[in-house]
Amino acid sequence: MASSSLTVSQASILPGSAIPRHGSAQSASVASLCVPSFSGLKSTPSSAGPSVVRRCLAPASRHRIRASVSIEAEKVTDTVLVDKSVNTIRFLAIDAVEKAVSGHPGLPMGCAPMGHILYDEVMKYNPKNPYWFNRDRFVISAGHGCMLQYALLHLAGYDAVKEEDLKNFRQWESRTPGHPENFETPGVEVTTGPLGQGIANAVGLALAERHLAARYNKPDNEIVDHYTYVILGDGCQMEGISNEACSLAGHWGLGKLIAFYDDNHISIDGDTEIAFTENVDKRFEALGWHVIWVKNGNTGYDDIRAAIKEAKAVTDKPTLIKVTTIIGYGSPNKANSYSVHGSALGAKEVEATRNNLAWPYEPFHVPEDVKSHWSRHVPKGAAIEAEWNAKFAAYEKNYPEEAAELKSIITGELPAGWESALPRYTPDIPGDATRNLSQTNLNALAKVLPGFLGGSADLASSNMTLLKSFGNFQKNTPEERNLRFGVREHGMGAICNGIALHSPGFIPYCATFFVFTDYMRAAIRISALSQAGVIYVMTHDSIGLGEDGPTHQPIEHLASFRAMPNVFMLRPADGNETAGSYKVAVQNRKTPSILALSRQKLPNLPGTSIEGTEKGGYTISDNSSGNKPDVILIGTGSELELAAKAGDILRNEGKTVRVVSFVSWELFDRQSDEYKESVLPSAVTARVSIEAASTFGWEKIVGSKGKAIGIDRFGASAPAGKIYKEFGITAEAVVAAAKALI
Repeated sequence: MASSSLTVSQASILPGSAIPRHGSAQSASVASLCVPSFSGLKSTPSSAGPSVVRRCLAPASRHRIRASVSIEAEKVTDTVLVDKSVNTIRFLAIDAVEKAVSGHPGLPMGCAPMGHILYDEVMKYNPKNPYWFNRDRFVISAGHGCMLQYALLHLAGYDAVKEEDLKNFRQWESRTPGHPENFETPGVEVTTGPLGQGIANAVGLALAERHLAARYNKPDNEIVDHYTYVILGDGCQMEGISNEACSLAGHWGLGKLIAFYDDNHISIDGDTEIAFTENVDKRFEALGWHVIWVKNGNTGYDDIRAAIKEAKAVTDKPTLIKVTTIIGYGSPNKANSYSVHGSALGAKEVEATRNNLAWPYEPFHVPEDVKSHWSRHVPKGAAIEAEWNAKFAAYEKNYPEEAAELKSIITGELPAGWESALPRYTPDIPGDATRNLSQTNLNALAKVLPGFLGGSADLASSNMTLLKSFGNFQKNTPEERNLRFGVREHGMGAICNGIALHSPGFIPYCATFFVFTDYMRAAIRISALSQAGVIYVMTHDSIGLGEDGPTHQPIEHLASFRAMPNVFMLRPADGNETAGSYKVAVQNRKTPSILALSRQKLPNLPGTSIEGTEKGGYTISDNSSGNKPDVILIGTGSELELAAKAGDILRNEGKTVRVVSFVSWELFDRQSDEYKESVLPSAVTARVSIEAASTFGWEKIVGSKGKAIGIDRFGASAPAGKIYKEFGITAEAVVAAAKALI
């Protein structure tokens, strides 16, 4: 059958409404377009070149499509077997969603061809070692379509996704959860689901590869050499985070980032014409990407292959391959509709789809010839890894210092004695803002931790995050370690997640004002969920920033992050506690840390320590005996000084007072019951806390008979001292509260 003809089954799922609108006049008809070539039963090469590069649009077309290089003649898998493999992927997804009575079959059915070509023909990986360092990375940013990846991992021989795992899709303790989770399924690189996060993670993965290649590759040994592939959909394109991250990817020239845009024109509410009609091609060209359009993503295998080959040939910029597909391809009654996006097809439609695609097999069946074909990836992957291991052995022999650094990043094993680089302080050392003390720690750590890098959202001079011994990571200087994110907080956080999840020894940090975590909360939540140990350096942590006023003064933020699982919310009071906070953040690679740092100067207090900080809460002064003080005063950050002053006043009046620093609730919760009792004895109910933030949650610490001093309204614009006084955040207020309780 000629490649330009249309089979009966194909015609039945390609109604006129399926003709792509994006890239053509809104009212384009079939006559105004070149009908995409369909492969039918076998591949028939065209002398005019692949259709991926053909422009047959009506004059009103808004898109200019780049020309592709000619594909060289090469032997590819017999198209009949490819068709069978692609349909295997489709039906594994259909069957899993049907059994779960829950899920998103439409994307896997439409994207199966590109998934097959990537995993079967293009990507390098070892199914038996999903964490092999030099593997290609794959991210499904449209995480609802995760059955596509699960089916591919199953076919490729990954132990994490056996047939039983496919049958347990979306079930309790399943290794095939409803959206991809890197901590549940080896072979899944990052956790996606919230749209746009995945493409931003992919930018981070590609940045990590580019950075390591620039630092460690040698003319005789390119030890770092892998690609990052990502599939994103219309929903990802609509989310602002994707534009933030892709703007940076274009600016940085990440040539080994190849993104497949599943251009199917359907979202949950229906056709994207109702809300999304922009010219995506032109936008990405403006962002500095190379753009290719594959018109027939349903059966145009050679077109997809040609697009990937062209993308790899463009080394100075990332590539967006827009692949026009039909969502739910093969379903006679639901293809190209929102109804196939987010729910099972139903028994009748599954049967109709089996008949339409001539698929006679039982649910979850993988035909023997497909199974045999894919089985080669296990020995092939082992051989690829063995070859790289030999290459690394030669690298280690010739470049021992670089190899030791790279091995530290690959394994996550921190250099011996790294913590000795952290500074220590005594009360006689002049005080400083904890944001400035943070910069001292950042620069000290960068000298001893090879994988330490990061930057700010256009606030480096205010967040104090510049690494003074290094330059800026840029297109032409990718070996440097200062990342300039611009005003892109959300993208910044998600990119850092990708960096952290690339290799265990990467320790990325990112910074902005604490209040602007509101712009990046979704990325921080994914850090916590996906166990990405990003360090969030958040300055201007309270009303202490003063005149900028309530728009910039965080109130509820500390409480909100204390409520988020698997996050260390740290608010250090001085130099020792800042150093201790960084020690905690570096050591805990599977828990992100947020450091809330002051703009104003704070004294180095007697009794503070790195070791105490590691416990979350600890006593800095106490004149009581028998673990029975009259009152316990508790402070965090800049207010610990106020608690200490109040303690001195009360002691002068004859009271026994314990002053406790509560740097991190989460760390304190991890301590033994005995330790917690030694700091906060249950018999002492007279407790006062002071924190220039919301009092929400403090009852857990001070108890029902205690008093929490804080701010339960928005701040105000005035000098910091005036605001503290007006809001009652003073030592005198602590003294008064304590006397009322004793």
